[in-house]
Amino acid sequence: MKSIVAIIRQEKYQDVKKALIEVGCEGMNVTEVKGRGSQRGIKETYRGSSYCIDLIPKTRIEIVVKDEGVDTIVEAIKKGAYTGNIGDGKIFIYPIDNVIRIRTGEEGDRAV
Repeated sequence: MKSIVAIIRQEKYQDVKKALIEVGCEGMNVTEVKGRGSQRGIKETYRGSSYCIDLIPKTRIEIVVKDEGVDTIVEAIKKGAYTGNIGDGKIFIYPIDNVIRIRTGEEGDRAV
């Protein structure tokens, strides 16, 4: 099993969600986060004063899938999140040792 974590632009969340539903992804956790990467923030001017917003609002999506479903999920996220500009985001993939469904006690792939 793998945990897929995607950090994407907030405005692309609906596109990513739609792409994930199309490939049969049923469950995900979504969190609003702030961060910065190679973008290094946004420079703006307000009433003649320049300032830099260092931490940019992003959306974090977490999905746990069986090993064979990783490529499909990653492609769906890439399809939905792509704009071609700096700040499109990143996808991280982590191994999962075990999953336990609290209600039934099921473990492993059956609990996903």
